[in-house]
Amino acid sequence: MQHFPVFLDLAGVRVVLAGGGDAALAKLRLLLRTPARIAVHAAAPVHQIEAWAAEGRIELIRRPLAAGDARGARLVYAATGDEAEDARVSALARAEGALVNIVDDLAGSDFITPAIVDRTPVTVAIGTEGAAPVLARALKAEIEERLGSGLGALAAAAKAFRDRAETLPHGRARRAFWAEWFEVEGPRAQATGAGLDAALDALLDRHRARARPRGHVDFVGAGPGDPELLTLRARKALDRADVVIHDRLIAPAILELARREARLIDAGKEGFGPSTPQAEINALIVRHAREGAHVVRLKSGDPGVFGRLDDEIEACEAAGVTYAVVPGITAAAAAAAQVGQSLTRRGRNAGVRLITGHDVKGFADHDWRALARQGEVAAIYMGKRAAHYLAGRLMMHGAAADVPVTVVENASRADTRVLATTLAELPQALDAAAMSGPAVILYGLAPREALAAAAAAAAPAGNLREAAP
Repeated sequence: MQHFPVFLDLAGVRVVLAGGGDAALAKLRLLLRTPARIAVHAAAPVHQIEAWAAEGRIELIRRPLAAGDARGARLVYAATGDEAEDARVSALARAEGALVNIVDDLAGSDFITPAIVDRTPVTVAIGTEGAAPVLARALKAEIEERLGSGLGALAAAAKAFRDRAETLPHGRARRAFWAEWFEVEGPRAQATGAGLDAALDALLDRHRARARPRGHVDFVGAGPGDPELLTLRARKALDRADVVIHDRLIAPAILELARREARLIDAGKEGFGPSTPQAEINALIVRHAREGAHVVRLKSGDPGVFGRLDDEIEACEAAGVTYAVVPGITAAAAAAAQVGQSLTRRGRNAGVRLITGHDVKGFADHDWRALARQGEVAAIYMGKRAAHYLAGRLMMHGAAADVPVTVVENASRADTRVLATTLAELPQALDAAAMSGPAVILYGLAPREALAAAAAAAAPAGNLREAAP
């Protein structure tokens, strides 16, 4: 983001514009929506600019901008249509401390004017860093269609009413009040012709009469890390949350989707490393919910896959706290998709096992003999440090040394890595790769490209055909 978006207060502020043609006219139409004091330097302005000057809406100075004219101005627009003159104007203005916009010159400008949807006091600004003005206009049209013309009046009434609404408890209660105003009661009042102030008063009375809102917990699966893999329901939960209690592995880009006012609490766990005790996490969830907060317990992948979900649900049930589970894409599914494989395939494996490399007692034990059967597939979570143990157990119970194994680190993320190896070579390959991110070990699966390459190499010369992995 090269251009940082801000909303500048122009009440009583001096803004200078150099130019009197069509480009200047377009900028003035926008600037005249503000309470700025506007001075226009133009020797031969178009008729509309002269009319605005006659109405006293702008100060018209019938000569080019000179030294001292930009002193005290906060913004200066160079819109003469002459490249050399615009450069001269911008140099004078910068020397006198003003920010400069040169029309149609992104590189030479200190700031840019975005495409604007005006529903005063609601303003939406759209910028593309100058890369795609057509896209900005298309987005503007789409947003204008979605934001009804009456929105500004609803927002203005809400702004005047804000002090009274602050008599409601902070947080969830106030958000519920304003959500009902903008989504239901405000549009209804406009449609029926009822007074907006009276409608706000009645709505506030109803909300005051309600009991303090009870807390609620959403156990939300954040998926493997790519924000685009979040479900719509997960996005909505983050948007409503007062408190987000999250795992160590949650991607920063996902945390940024939470409401700006939400409190973010890191309750991370790390295998064989420092961890927040589960009892402390349970207590955090219950305490914030009992205080009336909407809590999102944000877990990597799916909350029901090695996420201690039952422990936390039982804590909510014991405390009388309501909850809901929002599933997420588990890392095994994301890893398999990334290497072009399916977790099950007719004729290869009729099932897949999701297992963990370690549990609270150390390395986890499993039905190794069943896993060692030919054609079995398993997704092994938290298995990097247990790789020697896993490979040894499987081969001890009959697994072939050359069973394909694929390790996917940071599945779905920009920094993902894929390691294709065999069961016998897995420990050494992981040591050499020095993976530091979360990884899923896909036992019994090779990347699709590797299978295709192997099949092509094995095919007789002159009889090559597409491999069927």
